[in-house]
Amino acid sequence: MPLTSFQTAAAMEVLNIILSMTATKGKRQLAGMFLELVDRTDWPQYYEVIPEPRCLNNIKNGIEKGRYKDAADIYTDISLVFWNALFYNEPTSQIAMDAKTLKATLETEWKKRSVLPFTRTSPPPSSAQKVHKVEEEEEVSRHGSTPSSAPTPAPVLSASYTPTPVRTSTPVTRSTPIPAASTSIHHLTHTKAIAIRPRSAQISPDIDVDIMSDDGQGDDGVPNVMGKDQESEEIVKQLEKGLPRWPGLGDEGWSEDVSQERIAEIVHAIKSYKDVIGNRLAAALEVIPEETTMPHLSFSSPLSLKLIESRARSKGYQISKEFDVDMARLFEKARRWHKPSTEPYGRVLLLQRLYQALISYNSPLEPPYHSSTNFAALRAGPGNVKPVHGGDGDGVAGVTTHRVSTKDRTFVDQVHYKGWTLKLADWVHLSNPDDPSRPIIAQVFRCWVSDEASKKGQPGLTVSWYYRPEQTFHPSDRTFWEGEVFKTSHFADHPLEDVIEKIACQFTARHIRGRPRPPFWYLGFPLYVCDSRYNDRDRVFVKIKNWNSCVPEEVRKSTEFMPIYPFERTVMPSRLPSPFIGRGIKGPGGIIAVDLVEHQGNDNQGESSTNGRTLRARRNGGDVGPSSTKGYAGTGAQGMSAASGATVFNHQPPNLSQQLQVHTQKPNGPDRSVVTAAGGLHALGHGAHIEKLPAETAKHFERDPETNEVLWFPAPPVDMARPTKPKYSLAYLHFLAAKRKREVAEPDPGAMDVDADPATQGSKRGRLDVPPTVTETLRSIFKGSGVEA
Repeated sequence: MPLTSFQTAAAMEVLNIILSMTATKGKRQLAGMFLELVDRTDWPQYYEVIPEPRCLNNIKNGIEKGRYKDAADIYTDISLVFWNALFYNEPTSQIAMDAKTLKATLETEWKKRSVLPFTRTSPPPSSAQKVHKVEEEEEVSRHGSTPSSAPTPAPVLSASYTPTPVRTSTPVTRSTPIPAASTSIHHLTHTKAIAIRPRSAQISPDIDVDIMSDDGQGDDGVPNVMGKDQESEEIVKQLEKGLPRWPGLGDEGWSEDVSQERIAEIVHAIKSYKDVIGNRLAAALEVIPEETTMPHLSFSSPLSLKLIESRARSKGYQISKEFDVDMARLFEKARRWHKPSTEPYGRVLLLQRLYQALISYNSPLEPPYHSSTNFAALRAGPGNVKPVHGGDGDGVAGVTTHRVSTKDRTFVDQVHYKGWTLKLADWVHLSNPDDPSRPIIAQVFRCWVSDEASKKGQPGLTVSWYYRPEQTFHPSDRTFWEGEVFKTSHFADHPLEDVIEKIACQFTARHIRGRPRPPFWYLGFPLYVCDSRYNDRDRVFVKIKNWNSCVPEEVRKSTEFMPIYPFERTVMPSRLPSPFIGRGIKGPGGIIAVDLVEHQGNDNQGESSTNGRTLRARRNGGDVGPSSTKGYAGTGAQGMSAASGATVFNHQPPNLSQQLQVHTQKPNGPDRSVVTAAGGLHALGHGAHIEKLPAETAKHFERDPETNEVLWFPAPPVDMARPTKPKYSLAYLHFLAAKRKREVAEPDPGAMDVDADPATQGSKRGRLDVPPTVTETLRSIFKGSGVEA
């Protein structure tokens, strides 16, 4: 039920009553302890125990700014403030007693207002009481609440939790360990999502995700702008501050029966491995500090390659699992230390893949270690494989298929590897045979165990690949979401040794509204966003209209699949230019020229609709003509040539003429560029240059939906709003009409008829005589006396 103005006013009245309440003795404000969120620095354990922190000031601001869409959501958030305090603090503490008093006032005042909906008196589904499965009978005995008979959703965490609060009036550390959520779900149907705002904030997978409209704004009015929006970043950071911590790797999938001699050999192989030009890759591991000070790690104890080597040499690993866990944590630490897509990051991932090959059962690798695929199981990765829907494209054939294979395998619900539990619909990073620094982004469509004679009993995954922007061919003026990837039709079979880590990928409608809930994503995990499909045969993009068509059938329309923690409002997405423009990135993709052709029919694979037209890649025998690409927003990209499946760019300093050159046909309509508004290029002179408006300035102006550039007008637009002229009242118009009718029926005898004969004017009132002047009077006197004037 949408929130009405009457409900907003009533809810604000209830909140003001709570804020104005004081103690019976003195003037102490009862709500004083609940106005702001608990300080994270002083009380970090509070955010580990309380899943949904709330404070009264934030709720009040949310009501005033219209962020709530349902009155029940306001009640839920206010009650959470007090339920959180009752759960965390000793029942006899002052803060708990104040919370009990304010909660009772909330329930009483809310029921007095008939415009407000009926609400529950038991803890909300997202409260700590429900999450940690505290029995409601215990809450009654502790705080005197009467539980509601309404059924409640099952909690996310399966571990039981018995609170043992310490006597205090402020948040304190609990003596009972905090329950750890599993990193995976064995059966999706056994786990229920906790919805903060179940009626207004939860997004169904069956949704139109075409959020960017032709006017440069999305369905929520989010401008489609370049650069970062500071307010959106603050909203994201604020949400992420309260997200639960990753509990760490599980207990299954570790190596067994590895001798201590073999452990020492593996450590030596990792430390001494060199690439083809003699670089020792372990230097990327050795630069990581021994102390663990980085956030979002699953452990806090000191760890380094040197410590592992020392323990291996002294035969300190009693079981192989201990060594396997230390190496997995070392690679986890290194992945968080180095920036993704950099050379050191790629070296870490290559060494991780080498390690997983060496410690695997019946490892085929023998020194000297060498691999043409960077130890990955496949011969080629995204962008270098042959298109699966046609034989006319370039690339390595036979690597991927266009469907999930069922031959010589037995499907299973899940598989375990290095502490990860992998199941249907999980997203993972896989080893990339072409570029270790850019691991393959994929979603699991099947888990299986091989029935082939040569691979009998070996587990594996069938995944759907997602391409990065640098693995696609696109126009130079195309912009990308930060972290954007593209769904493809490529399906591939990977052994578990190719798995690097679990990640997450959201479609746009959810990405701008919140972040995935555990166990689908934890803070620190890589997170991507997908908005379109990519057809690598025709080199075109197709906006995804229904995400259900992209995920495995078993999780389609499942409310338990990747629910979100919602932001306080929709965030403004950041968009980046092509990775080939100004960033010096090379990849299997490249810049292409496009032709604008009229769009006919519905969108299909191989076309991308833009304002009623379709961008279709111009192809000549499968090659891209480099002569058609020149410049992009002040950066020249000339001299493009293809060699060995990659695109090489020769960047040159651009001038104003190069900036104004475009590789596409001029769109229909007037030229609204700033150069034209200034009188043309000749009027600017040779010394003119173009500067880009900052994102915080550009977001306040209208933008072209195709180029995302700010629109400039030399004069006000023709269709500008004009004020209406004042009009006569109906009473005055009635008076005029009645007067005309009277004049026609009964003419005024004293009125002058301007069309009448002058001879007949004597019967009518004549015109007033004008008195003579002094000169005329003197002349008449002289004339009467006979004197000449």
